[in-house]
Amino acid sequence: MQEKEKTNPSYRPIRLPEAREHVRRAGQYVLQAAEEYQPVVHRAFSLRRKIGTVLAAALAVWLFFHVVLGANGALAYGNKRNEYKTLAKDVDQLQEQNEQLRKHIEALKGDPAAIEREAREQLHYAKPGEIVYVAPAPPPPVMPKNHSAKR
Repeated sequence: MQEKEKTNPSYRPIRLPEAREHVRRAGQYVLQAAEEYQPVVHRAFSLRRKIGTVLAAALAVWLFFHVVLGANGALAYGNKRNEYKTLAKDVDQLQEQNEQLRKHIEALKGDPAAIEREAREQLHYAKPGEIVYVAPAPPPPVMPKNHSAKR
């Protein structure tokens, strides 16, 4: 044990009366610090209800803004719902159009009257002795001569 004490100079055994004195001094230091900070602690405890109310109000305001204006908030939900309704209408219209085109294709596959009607409309075919009237193309729009006429 003697060798350990010599190799480590910071190690020094403390006797019981000395240790009691250190504990007493530490206790006095704590009591002195408590007396110094007692007004601050007393003030904080007297304001705890006000501080709690302010923190609760701040949390409520933050939560309100998060729920209403957040990335998945009420406004975003309303926008998404409107977008969904619009897209659902578009899907319904496209399904109806798809069904009409499917019926038209089926008619062109087997109905000679439908084939003849399509040939007359698209290719301007006519039977012998018929006269086909074709409407002239619309004239191109007139361009203004100067820039002020556009306004």
